Amino acid sequence: MRLITRRATAAIAALALVAVACGGDDTAGDPLAQNDAGDDAAEAGDDEADDAPDDDSVGVAADRADLLGAGATFITPVMLEWIRDNEPGISVNYQSIGSGGGIAQFLEETVDFGSTERYLTDEEVSDAFDIRGCEALHIPDAFGGVVPAYNNPDVDAALEAAGEPYLILSGEAIADIFLGNIDQWDDPALQELNPGVELPSGPIIPVHRSDGSGTTYIFVTYLSDVSQQWADEVGAGSEVDWPTGIGGNGNEGVAAETQQQPGAMGYLSIAYAIENDIPMASVINADGNAIQPTVQSVSEGPASIVDTIPDDFRYDILGVGGEGFPIVGTHWILAWECGYDDETASSLIDFLTWVIEGGDELAIDLLYSPTVGDFKDRVLDQIARINSVESAN
Repeated sequence: MRLITRRATAAIAALALVAVACGGDDTAGDPLAQNDAGDDAAEAGDDEADDAPDDDSVGVAADRADLLGAGATFITPVMLEWIRDNEPGISVNYQSIGSGGGIAQFLEETVDFGSTERYLTDEEVSDAFDIRGCEALHIPDAFGGVVPAYNNPDVDAALEAAGEPYLILSGEAIADIFLGNIDQWDDPALQELNPGVELPSGPIIPVHRSDGSGTTYIFVTYLSDVSQQWADEVGAGSEVDWPTGIGGNGNEGVAAETQQQPGAMGYLSIAYAIENDIPMASVINADGNAIQPTVQSVSEGPASIVDTIPDDFRYDILGVGGEGFPIVGTHWILAWECGYDDETASSLIDFLTWVIEGGDELAIDLLYSPTVGDFKDRVLDQIARINSVESAN
Protein backbone atom coordinates (compact mmCIF):
# COMPACT_ATOMS: atom_id res chain seq x y z
CA MET A 1 0.00 0.00 0.00
CA ARG A 2 1.39 3.37 -0.95
CA LEU A 3 2.22 5.83 1.77
CA ILE A 4 0.48 9.20 1.86
CA THR A 5 2.79 12.11 1.09
CA ARG A 6 3.70 14.52 3.86
CA ARG A 7 1.80 17.35 2.18
CA ALA A 8 -1.24 15.15 1.64
CA THR A 9 -1.13 14.18 5.30
CA ALA A 10 -1.19 17.85 6.23
CA ALA A 11 -4.13 18.38 3.90
CA ILE A 12 -6.21 15.61 5.45
CA ALA A 13 -5.34 16.77 8.96
CA ALA A 14 -6.80 20.16 8.05
CA LEU A 15 -10.15 18.83 6.82
CA ALA A 16 -12.03 20.62 9.56
CA LEU A 17 -11.16 23.77 7.63
CA VAL A 18 -13.72 22.94 5.02
CA ALA A 19 -13.17 25.76 2.51
CA VAL A 20 -9.98 26.22 0.56
CA ALA A 21 -9.07 29.01 -1.83
CA CYS A 22 -6.11 28.49 -4.12
CA GLY A 23 -4.61 31.32 -6.12
CA GLY A 24 -1.31 32.31 -7.63
CA ASP A 25 0.88 32.68 -4.53
CA ASP A 26 2.47 29.97 -2.40
CA THR A 27 0.20 30.42 0.60
CA ALA A 28 -3.13 30.62 -1.20
CA GLY A 29 -5.03 27.37 -0.78
CA ASP A 30 -3.04 26.34 2.30
CA PRO A 31 -5.58 24.42 4.43
CA LEU A 32 -3.97 25.95 7.49
CA ALA A 33 -4.81 29.46 6.23
CA GLN A 34 -8.55 29.43 6.90
CA ASN A 35 -10.62 32.14 5.24
CA ASP A 36 -14.00 33.60 6.07
CA ALA A 37 -15.81 31.16 3.83
CA GLY A 38 -14.14 28.30 5.68
CA ASP A 39 -15.35 29.69 9.03
CA ASP A 40 -18.90 29.89 7.73
CA ALA A 41 -18.85 26.37 6.34
CA ALA A 42 -17.34 24.84 9.46
CA GLU A 43 -20.11 26.38 11.54
CA ALA A 44 -22.84 25.34 9.12
CA GLY A 45 -22.33 21.57 9.15
CA ASP A 46 -25.69 21.01 7.47
CA ASP A 47 -25.66 19.39 4.06
CA GLU A 48 -28.88 21.10 3.06
CA ALA A 49 -27.66 24.61 3.95
CA ASP A 50 -29.75 27.22 2.19
CA ASP A 51 -27.15 29.97 2.04
CA ALA A 52 -24.51 29.98 -0.67
CA PRO A 53 -20.88 30.23 0.50
CA ASP A 54 -19.27 33.64 0.22
CA ASP A 55 -16.93 34.17 -2.73
CA ASP A 56 -14.26 36.67 -1.75
CA SER A 57 -11.54 35.44 -4.12
CA VAL A 58 -9.83 37.39 -6.89
CA GLY A 59 -9.47 36.13 -10.47
CA VAL A 60 -5.99 35.08 -11.60
CA ALA A 61 -6.29 36.63 -15.06
CA ALA A 62 -8.62 38.80 -17.10
CA ASP A 63 -9.95 35.78 -18.99
CA ARG A 64 -10.33 33.60 -15.89
CA ALA A 65 -12.75 33.54 -13.01
CA ASP A 66 -12.46 32.06 -9.56
CA LEU A 67 -14.52 28.91 -9.00
CA LEU A 68 -16.87 28.12 -6.16
CA GLY A 69 -17.78 24.51 -5.43
CA ALA A 70 -19.32 22.50 -2.62
CA GLY A 71 -20.10 18.94 -1.73
CA ALA A 72 -18.54 15.62 -0.85
CA THR A 73 -16.21 15.09 2.11
CA PHE A 74 -15.22 11.76 0.51
CA ILE A 75 -13.09 13.52 -2.14
CA THR A 76 -11.78 16.34 0.06
CA PRO A 77 -8.28 14.93 0.71
CA VAL A 78 -7.40 14.83 -2.98
CA MET A 79 -9.52 17.87 -3.86
CA LEU A 80 -7.27 19.92 -1.58
CA GLU A 81 -4.25 18.66 -3.49
CA TRP A 82 -5.84 19.28 -6.90
CA ILE A 83 -6.71 22.82 -5.86
CA ARG A 84 -3.24 23.50 -4.55
CA ASP A 85 -1.34 22.04 -7.51
CA ASN A 86 -3.49 22.69 -10.56
CA GLU A 87 -1.18 23.91 -13.31
CA PRO A 88 -3.64 26.36 -14.92
CA GLY A 89 -3.49 28.24 -11.61
CA ILE A 90 -7.27 28.38 -11.21
CA SER A 91 -8.46 29.75 -7.88
CA VAL A 92 -10.98 27.34 -6.35
CA ASN A 93 -13.00 27.78 -3.18
CA TYR A 94 -14.29 24.32 -2.18
CA GLN A 95 -16.62 23.73 0.74
CA SER A 96 -16.61 20.18 2.07
CA ILE A 97 -20.19 19.93 3.32
CA GLY A 98 -21.28 16.49 2.09
CA SER A 99 -22.83 15.27 -1.14
CA GLY A 100 -26.35 16.21 -0.07
CA GLY A 101 -25.33 19.82 0.40
CA GLY A 102 -23.34 19.80 -2.83
CA ILE A 103 -26.31 18.59 -4.84
CA ALA A 104 -28.64 21.07 -3.14
CA GLN A 105 -26.40 24.07 -3.75
CA PHE A 106 -25.72 23.01 -7.34
CA LEU A 107 -29.44 22.81 -8.10
CA GLU A 108 -29.95 26.14 -6.33
CA GLU A 109 -27.26 27.60 -8.66
CA THR A 110 -25.35 29.06 -5.72
CA VAL A 111 -22.08 27.33 -6.70
CA ASP A 112 -20.25 26.82 -9.99
CA PHE A 113 -20.00 23.06 -9.48
CA GLY A 114 -21.33 20.41 -7.17
CA SER A 115 -19.42 17.42 -5.81
CA THR A 116 -21.01 14.08 -5.02
CA GLU A 117 -20.76 10.28 -4.89
CA ARG A 118 -24.49 10.01 -5.56
CA TYR A 119 -25.61 10.70 -9.10
CA LEU A 120 -28.75 12.75 -9.64
CA THR A 121 -32.06 10.90 -9.65
CA ASP A 122 -34.31 11.00 -12.71
CA GLU A 123 -36.44 13.60 -10.93
CA GLU A 124 -33.41 15.74 -10.13
CA VAL A 125 -32.20 15.47 -13.73
CA SER A 126 -35.60 16.74 -14.90
CA ASP A 127 -35.61 19.49 -12.27
CA ALA A 128 -32.12 20.54 -13.32
CA PHE A 129 -33.22 21.01 -16.94
CA ASP A 130 -36.19 23.09 -15.80
CA ILE A 131 -33.93 25.21 -13.59
CA ARG A 132 -31.22 25.98 -16.15
CA GLY A 133 -32.69 25.10 -19.53
CA CYS A 134 -29.94 22.56 -20.26
CA GLU A 135 -28.47 19.35 -18.91
CA ALA A 136 -26.67 18.88 -15.62
CA LEU A 137 -23.46 17.04 -16.53
CA HIS A 138 -22.01 14.19 -14.46
CA ILE A 139 -18.20 14.24 -14.73
CA PRO A 140 -16.40 11.29 -13.04
CA ASP A 141 -12.95 12.29 -11.78
CA ALA A 142 -11.96 9.46 -9.40
CA PHE A 143 -13.04 6.19 -7.84
CA GLY A 144 -12.69 5.38 -4.17
CA GLY A 145 -13.33 2.66 -1.64
CA VAL A 146 -15.49 2.87 1.48
CA VAL A 147 -13.96 0.76 4.23
CA PRO A 148 -15.27 -0.71 7.48
CA ALA A 149 -12.90 0.77 10.06
CA TYR A 150 -12.92 -0.13 13.74
CA ASN A 151 -11.54 0.75 17.16
CA ASN A 152 -10.79 -2.36 19.23
CA PRO A 153 -7.20 -2.96 20.39
CA ASP A 154 -8.26 -6.38 21.74
CA VAL A 155 -9.26 -7.44 18.21
CA ASP A 156 -5.90 -6.25 16.91
CA ALA A 157 -4.10 -8.18 19.66
CA ALA A 158 -6.10 -11.34 18.83
CA LEU A 159 -5.24 -10.98 15.13
CA GLU A 160 -1.56 -10.52 15.94
CA ALA A 161 -1.55 -13.54 18.25
CA ALA A 162 -3.07 -15.63 15.47
CA GLY A 163 -0.65 -14.30 12.87
CA GLU A 164 -3.46 -12.76 10.82
CA PRO A 165 -2.92 -9.29 9.31
CA TYR A 166 -6.54 -8.18 8.96
CA LEU A 167 -10.00 -8.70 10.36
CA ILE A 168 -12.17 -10.31 7.68
CA LEU A 169 -15.80 -9.34 7.18
CA SER A 170 -18.43 -10.37 4.64
CA GLY A 171 -21.03 -8.02 3.21
CA GLU A 172 -23.74 -9.91 5.06
CA ALA A 173 -21.87 -9.55 8.36
CA ILE A 174 -21.37 -5.81 7.82
CA ALA A 175 -25.09 -5.43 7.11
CA ASP A 176 -25.94 -7.41 10.24
CA ILE A 177 -23.65 -5.20 12.35
CA PHE A 178 -25.37 -2.03 11.12
CA LEU A 179 -28.79 -3.68 11.44
CA GLY A 180 -28.01 -4.59 15.05
CA ASN A 181 -28.22 -8.33 14.41
CA ILE A 182 -24.54 -8.72 15.31
CA ASP A 183 -23.71 -6.64 18.37
CA GLN A 184 -20.79 -8.51 19.95
CA TRP A 185 -17.23 -8.82 18.68
CA ASP A 186 -17.12 -12.55 19.41
CA ASP A 187 -20.38 -13.28 17.58
CA PRO A 188 -20.21 -16.75 15.98
CA ALA A 189 -20.68 -15.24 12.51
CA LEU A 190 -17.56 -13.09 12.93
CA GLN A 191 -15.67 -15.97 14.52
CA GLU A 192 -16.48 -18.17 11.52
CA LEU A 193 -15.09 -15.52 9.15
CA ASN A 194 -11.87 -15.36 11.19
CA PRO A 195 -10.98 -18.96 12.07
CA GLY A 196 -8.03 -19.32 14.39
CA VAL A 197 -8.55 -15.84 15.83
CA GLU A 198 -9.88 -15.73 19.38
CA LEU A 199 -12.06 -12.67 19.04
CA PRO A 200 -12.72 -10.79 22.29
CA SER A 201 -16.09 -10.24 23.90
CA GLY A 202 -17.62 -6.79 24.09
CA PRO A 203 -20.22 -4.70 22.28
CA ILE A 204 -19.87 -3.41 18.73
CA ILE A 205 -20.94 0.23 18.40
CA PRO A 206 -21.88 1.07 14.78
CA VAL A 207 -20.98 4.61 13.68
CA HIS A 208 -22.73 6.12 10.67
CA ARG A 209 -23.12 9.46 8.94
CA SER A 210 -25.67 11.87 10.38
CA ASP A 211 -25.74 14.02 7.24
CA GLY A 212 -26.66 13.51 3.59
CA SER A 213 -23.65 11.69 2.26
CA GLY A 214 -22.25 10.18 -0.91
CA THR A 215 -20.08 7.93 1.26
CA THR A 216 -23.30 6.64 2.82
CA TYR A 217 -24.78 6.19 -0.66
CA ILE A 218 -21.89 3.96 -1.73
CA PHE A 219 -22.00 2.00 1.53
CA VAL A 220 -25.73 1.35 1.75
CA THR A 221 -26.09 0.69 -1.99
CA TYR A 222 -23.55 -2.09 -1.47
CA LEU A 223 -25.37 -3.37 1.63
CA SER A 224 -28.68 -3.40 -0.28
CA ASP A 225 -27.00 -5.52 -2.94
CA VAL A 226 -25.58 -8.13 -0.55
CA SER A 227 -28.29 -8.26 2.16
CA GLN A 228 -31.96 -8.78 1.39
CA GLN A 229 -32.90 -7.73 4.92
CA TRP A 230 -31.03 -4.46 4.47
CA ALA A 231 -32.69 -3.86 1.09
CA ASP A 232 -36.15 -4.56 2.56
CA GLU A 233 -35.82 -2.70 5.86
CA VAL A 234 -33.38 0.15 5.23
CA GLY A 235 -32.60 0.51 1.51
CA ALA A 236 -30.20 2.83 -0.27
CA GLY A 237 -29.77 6.57 -0.54
CA SER A 238 -27.57 9.38 0.69
CA GLU A 239 -29.62 9.42 3.90
CA VAL A 240 -31.32 6.41 5.52
CA ASP A 241 -33.06 5.62 8.81
CA TRP A 242 -30.30 3.82 10.66
CA PRO A 243 -31.55 0.89 12.78
CA THR A 244 -28.82 1.37 15.39
CA GLY A 245 -25.61 3.16 16.21
CA ILE A 246 -24.41 6.73 16.62
CA GLY A 247 -23.91 9.44 14.00
CA GLY A 248 -21.05 11.68 12.95
CA ASN A 249 -21.08 14.61 10.54
CA GLY A 250 -18.88 14.07 7.49
CA ASN A 251 -16.12 11.52 7.10
CA GLU A 252 -14.30 13.59 9.72
CA GLY A 253 -17.11 13.08 12.22
CA VAL A 254 -17.35 9.33 11.66
CA ALA A 255 -13.57 9.02 12.04
CA ALA A 256 -13.66 11.02 15.28
CA GLU A 257 -16.57 9.05 16.76
CA THR A 258 -14.94 5.76 15.82
CA GLN A 259 -11.71 6.79 17.53
CA GLN A 260 -13.54 7.99 20.64
CA GLN A 261 -15.80 4.98 21.14
CA PRO A 262 -14.09 1.74 22.27
CA GLY A 263 -15.58 -1.11 20.26
CA ALA A 264 -16.81 1.17 17.47
CA MET A 265 -17.06 0.31 13.78
CA GLY A 266 -17.65 3.02 11.19
CA TYR A 267 -17.38 3.36 7.42
CA LEU A 268 -14.93 5.79 5.85
CA SER A 269 -13.22 6.87 2.70
CA ILE A 270 -9.86 5.06 2.75
CA ALA A 271 -7.79 8.24 3.14
CA TYR A 272 -9.54 9.14 6.41
CA ALA A 273 -8.94 5.68 7.89
CA ILE A 274 -5.26 5.82 6.90
CA GLU A 275 -4.67 9.33 8.20
CA ASN A 276 -6.42 8.65 11.52
CA ASP A 277 -4.66 5.29 11.91
CA ILE A 278 -7.96 3.41 12.22
CA PRO A 279 -7.65 -0.30 11.33
CA MET A 280 -9.49 -1.34 8.16
CA ALA A 281 -11.13 -4.72 7.67
CA SER A 282 -10.76 -6.86 4.59
CA VAL A 283 -14.09 -7.52 2.87
CA ILE A 284 -15.08 -10.70 1.03
CA ASN A 285 -16.05 -9.88 -2.55
CA ALA A 286 -18.47 -11.54 -4.98
CA ASP A 287 -15.95 -14.29 -5.79
CA GLY A 288 -15.36 -15.12 -2.13
CA ASN A 289 -11.97 -13.40 -1.89
CA ALA A 290 -11.08 -11.37 1.20
CA ILE A 291 -9.66 -8.12 -0.16
CA GLN A 292 -7.87 -5.23 1.54
CA PRO A 293 -8.52 -1.77 0.07
CA THR A 294 -5.61 -0.52 -2.07
CA VAL A 295 -5.42 1.60 -5.22
CA GLN A 296 -5.20 -1.58 -7.28
CA SER A 297 -8.06 -3.40 -5.56
CA VAL A 298 -10.29 -0.31 -5.71
CA SER A 299 -9.58 0.07 -9.44
CA GLU A 300 -10.71 -3.48 -10.22
CA GLY A 301 -14.41 -2.66 -9.77
CA PRO A 302 -14.54 0.29 -12.16
CA ALA A 303 -12.42 -1.63 -14.67
CA SER A 304 -14.93 -4.47 -14.65
CA ILE A 305 -17.85 -2.24 -15.70
CA VAL A 306 -16.14 0.46 -17.76
CA ASP A 307 -17.45 -0.87 -21.08
CA THR A 308 -21.04 -0.72 -19.84
CA ILE A 309 -21.01 2.76 -18.29
CA PRO A 310 -23.85 4.74 -19.90
CA ASP A 311 -23.44 8.00 -21.81
CA ASP A 312 -24.95 10.03 -18.98
CA PHE A 313 -22.34 8.61 -16.54
CA ARG A 314 -24.96 7.64 -13.94
CA TYR A 315 -24.14 4.17 -12.62
CA ASP A 316 -23.29 2.06 -9.57
CA ILE A 317 -20.40 -0.38 -9.13
CA LEU A 318 -21.68 -3.66 -7.68
CA GLY A 319 -20.87 -7.35 -7.74
CA VAL A 320 -17.10 -6.79 -7.73
CA GLY A 321 -15.12 -10.04 -7.88
CA GLY A 322 -11.61 -11.17 -8.76
CA GLU A 323 -9.05 -9.21 -6.77
CA GLY A 324 -11.35 -6.21 -6.45
CA PHE A 325 -12.38 -4.52 -3.22
CA PRO A 326 -16.19 -4.69 -3.26
CA ILE A 327 -17.31 -1.42 -1.61
CA VAL A 328 -16.37 1.12 -4.23
CA GLY A 329 -17.97 4.12 -5.89
CA THR A 330 -17.45 7.07 -8.19
CA HIS A 331 -16.97 10.73 -7.39
CA TRP A 332 -18.68 13.10 -9.82
CA ILE A 333 -18.36 16.81 -10.44
CA LEU A 334 -21.74 18.30 -11.37
CA ALA A 335 -21.53 21.06 -13.95
CA TRP A 336 -23.91 22.77 -16.37
CA GLU A 337 -24.11 22.48 -20.14
CA CYS A 338 -25.08 26.15 -20.35
CA GLY A 339 -25.44 29.37 -18.43
CA TYR A 340 -21.90 30.20 -17.30
CA ASP A 341 -20.18 33.41 -18.27
CA ASP A 342 -17.23 32.79 -20.59
CA GLU A 343 -14.58 33.33 -17.92
CA THR A 344 -16.17 30.90 -15.44
CA ALA A 345 -16.69 28.27 -18.12
CA SER A 346 -13.07 28.60 -19.23
CA SER A 347 -11.79 28.24 -15.68
CA LEU A 348 -13.99 25.24 -14.93
CA ILE A 349 -13.03 23.45 -18.15
CA ASP A 350 -9.33 24.13 -17.61
CA PHE A 351 -9.38 23.02 -13.97
CA LEU A 352 -11.30 19.79 -14.61
CA THR A 353 -9.24 18.97 -17.69
CA TRP A 354 -6.08 19.30 -15.60
CA VAL A 355 -7.59 17.11 -12.85
CA ILE A 356 -8.22 14.33 -15.37
CA GLU A 357 -4.96 14.70 -17.30
CA GLY A 358 -2.54 15.87 -14.61
CA GLY A 359 -4.01 14.95 -11.22
CA ASP A 360 -3.59 11.17 -11.39
CA GLU A 361 -0.57 10.82 -9.11
CA LEU A 362 -2.12 13.02 -6.44
CA ALA A 363 -5.20 10.77 -6.48
CA ILE A 364 -3.12 7.60 -6.29
CA ASP A 365 -1.08 8.95 -3.36
CA LEU A 366 -4.31 9.22 -1.40
CA LEU A 367 -5.59 5.77 -2.48
CA TYR A 368 -8.12 7.00 -5.03
CA SER A 369 -8.20 5.32 -8.42
CA PRO A 370 -8.03 7.80 -11.34
CA THR A 371 -9.73 7.56 -14.72
CA VAL A 372 -7.69 5.74 -17.38
CA GLY A 373 -7.65 4.76 -21.04
CA ASP A 374 -10.71 5.16 -23.23
CA PHE A 375 -12.82 6.08 -20.21
CA LYS A 376 -10.56 9.07 -19.55
CA ASP A 377 -11.17 10.21 -23.14
CA ARG A 378 -14.92 9.91 -22.58
CA VAL A 379 -14.66 12.04 -19.44
CA LEU A 380 -12.67 14.71 -21.28
CA ASP A 381 -15.39 14.79 -23.95
CA GLN A 382 -17.94 15.32 -21.18
CA ILE A 383 -15.93 18.21 -19.76
CA ALA A 384 -15.89 19.81 -23.23
CA ARG A 385 -19.70 19.96 -23.11
CA ILE A 386 -19.62 22.55 -20.31
CA ASN A 387 -21.31 25.74 -21.55
CA SER A 388 -21.56 24.29 -25.07
CA VAL A 389 -25.26 24.99 -25.69
CA GLU A 390 -27.74 27.81 -25.28
CA SER A 391 -30.29 27.66 -22.50
CA ALA A 392 -33.78 26.62 -23.53
CA ASN A 393 -35.24 28.95 -20.88
